[in-house]
Amino acid sequence: MAARDQLINAQGQPTYGIFPEGVRELNYLDFDLRSPLDRKRSQLAKRFGFNQFQFVSFICDELIVGLAIVDLKLVSNAFLYLYDPENGDFEEFSFLQPLAAGTHIEPRPADGTAEFRKGANEFVIRASTTPGVRRVMVNLSKGVHIDATIDESTSYQPLAICTRAGYQGWVFTQKSAARVCNGSVRWKDREFDLQALNALAAVDWTGGFMRRETFWNWGSLSCQLRDGRRLGFNLAAGVNETGFSENALWLDDKLIKIDMVDFQFDRYHPDHAWAMRSADGIINVHFEPSGRRQDKTNALFIASNFSQYFGRYHGEIRLPDETIVLEGAWGLAEDHYARW
Repeated sequence: MAARDQLINAQGQPTYGIFPEGVRELNYLDFDLRSPLDRKRSQLAKRFGFNQFQFVSFICDELIVGLAIVDLKLVSNAFLYLYDPENGDFEEFSFLQPLAAGTHIEPRPADGTAEFRKGANEFVIRASTTPGVRRVMVNLSKGVHIDATIDESTSYQPLAICTRAGYQGWVFTQKSAARVCNGSVRWKDREFDLQALNALAAVDWTGGFMRRETFWNWGSLSCQLRDGRRLGFNLAAGVNETGFSENALWLDDKLIKIDMVDFQFDRYHPDHAWAMRSADGIINVHFEPSGRRQDKTNALFIASNFSQYFGRYHGEIRLPDETIVLEGAWGLAEDHYARW
């Protein structure tokens, strides 16, 4: 089955559901955007109403990296954080651009480019289907450099879905985890070889006409089991779950869908453990934070209360033919409120 060429059909409506082969282009300007009282919105309103972001992580026992490019039209943001689990070193960088200056994200999840530039600081994420790779390049004036590629070849099975968002909106997201990667990260006069460290990558590509005010909880795992298999998951609650959900796990390259997930945690005690359990009984894990990247923004029409944690997962993943026990695998969790 070939990937769907465009998300918006001839009637100006998105196709909702799960796309096993993905979607080539989010032709969002063809969307028949209307107000809640059915008044047609202009092309300008569509351009400014469409939000996009791309998040990538690289995880291994020796290094955790999280980075993102976010385009909210009125403002754009890029951030990067790095954490060394062995000695506890942590450093983060964040950049804002008014009116998304120096920022461009092409609306093609599998072969588009996302770019953010501010002064001497540059973030580029470039995907290509031939060959199937996603290249991540970061160069910061403070001396941090990343040049890495993520394997998205013939065995690539991302979770690509489109769901309703509020009365008139929709969101498309494409997620993957536990992907093979290679390349280097230079940080604090050290160079990390991602392939030699058996690092694994996760990708979140999201775009749409999102709810004006929303929140989500999120969990991400990318690890290698003792028998050599790669295990990853993407878990979420509060967003992208209108008729469908973005919950899935990957065992090596096999995608396994997961039911709704309940997150239990204490927002006001960030060092306390989280519990994550799925309604189908597959996921029964807890997450122990080791640290977090936090950002609170309140700027006129836009607000954000963002906490992304890095830490260890323990518990069980119960599949029909086996139970996989997690014993301190590194991963991420997030609590996020947004008004945009």
